[in-house]
Amino acid sequence: MTSAPLIANKLMPQGRGLAAALVKRAATVALDWDVRQKSRFDATDSLDRALGVFLPRGTVVRGGDVLVAEDGSLIRVIAAPQAVLRITQCAQHGTAFDLTRAAYHLGNRHVPIELASDHLKIEPDHVLAELLRSMHLIVNPAEEAFEPEGGAYAAGAHDHAHGHHHHDH
Repeated sequence: MTSAPLIANKLMPQGRGLAAALVKRAATVALDWDVRQKSRFDATDSLDRALGVFLPRGTVVRGGDVLVAEDGSLIRVIAAPQAVLRITQCAQHGTAFDLTRAAYHLGNRHVPIELASDHLKIEPDHVLAELLRSMHLIVNPAEEAFEPEGGAYAAGAHDHAHGHHHHDH
């Protein structure tokens, strides 16, 4: 007889409010971006428990977030490696500005994009790969975690520390 899935219906962004030791000891669940942008999904955690996740509509789950099950169990989310295109500047023919220009063009196409100071990541798309190569960028397939930007209207789109204090202007 199969036991009923463990129901998780609460999300604690980055485990905020939980003791670090609890988060470290928590079971984990590795989820790719396609799953993490859904508010309802099934998964299996590191303890081989079936999970039924039911979060408020529009909730996006990020690597490092903690799911809380109805029985109080904690499940730490890991952004699973998945197929991505890693985009870098061409040191011989380009500049760092080329990445900025590429991010602009990808953003105009509403492409989910992960931004870093030295690279961009997008989901595989051969048409976009050719566009980026025509802009003298280096495009390589990779298997990596994918954490795209939330966008201007996403709840919690900018929800991480920068190590500096905010001030009013």
